Amino acid sequence: MLKRSTINQSIEIARRVFAAAGLHLPAFATWSVEEWDRCGREADEIRDCMLGWDVTDFGSGDFANIGRTLFTLRNGRHNDPRYPKNYAEKFILDPEGQRAPAHFHRSKREDIINRGNGLIVLELTASDPEGNPAGGTLQLAVDGVARTIRSGSRVALKPGESICLPPRTIHQFWGEGGDGMVIDGVKYGVSGEVSSVCDDRSDNVFIHGGNRFPELDEDEPRRYYLCQEYPAAQPPCLR
Repeated sequence: MLKRSTINQSIEIARRVFAAAGLHLPAFATWSVEEWDRCGREADEIRDCMLGWDVTDFGSGDFANIGRTLFTLRNGRHNDPRYPKNYAEKFILDPEGQRAPAHFHRSKREDIINRGNGLIVLELTASDPEGNPAGGTLQLAVDGVARTIRSGSRVALKPGESICLPPRTIHQFWGEGGDGMVIDGVKYGVSGEVSSVCDDRSDNVFIHGGNRFPELDEDEPRRYYLCQEYPAAQPPCLR
């Protein structure tokens, strides 16, 4: 189980690191639990499109190595005319060495962007029709320049560089080196994701198993709601 204390600490670190990288978050990034508990339908897009803070260890029990702290700034929702955006954007905190488990998306196409210092290293593998890792090559684009790489190889993005990953590309990525911000001995980078609509409840396939939204250990009070935790809307509030 992922501890609430870990979530609280990770969000506070992410706020510091994003700010140091010049990445400004929207106002709802700092809404307190009390503000959300009295908030009305005016914030339904945030609730329904799962915007905001997202901290997970994917059920690994090893957050330092297999985990993610993200902030979703914008997103749509498939087959819901209230939310017609066909794109999404996230900021991702990259403690050196931490990564998500190897996975692909059934339908999402995404650009991964190095928005900080140091390198963002991606390990990229083709998948067969059954969703298993496959050999051969991958046809990708780094900042609009076509590139062919061998399945299972790595690509390193320098600050400002980005790579486009088609659906069904198995991937992991993590931060390495550079002069990123150091907190308690851990070096932090920042990546970003711009993609088609993100559906984290049904579009992810984890190659070796995983749980996108793990069980939580409430070892201390929450400071922020995660994107899957928002309370139901209350009567309209003025802000």
